[in-house]
Amino acid sequence: MVVDCPDPSALATFYGDLLDARVVLDPDWSEVHLEQAPLKLAFQRVEGYAQPEWPNGLPQQLHLDFTVVDLMEASTRAVHLGARVLKQPVDEDGSTYQVHADPFGHPFCLVVEWQT
Repeated sequence: MVVDCPDPSALATFYGDLLDARVVLDPDWSEVHLEQAPLKLAFQRVEGYAQPEWPNGLPQQLHLDFTVVDLMEASTRAVHLGARVLKQPVDEDGSTYQVHADPFGHPFCLVVEWQT
């Protein structure tokens, strides 16, 4: 998965810290390598990048969901790392989620799945 942004190193550092993952930094193309899953997030520099305006306005462009154990703790950590809360927690279909924006405005959700 590749995410457009104005500063790949900064955004990769944010997600690397958020996910406790290894990062490879370059000013034009940076990557986050998740050891626990066969997944890599990449971030590429785009001149004239326009930040999404969630929920209305410019399209969200992408939307990542991250399953967490403690929503409040994960949200506090995300905000400390540079995220913004866009929506208060919502209970829906066996889970609770909260929408945030990363430092460059991409929406992402932190999700706690309920045990039944």
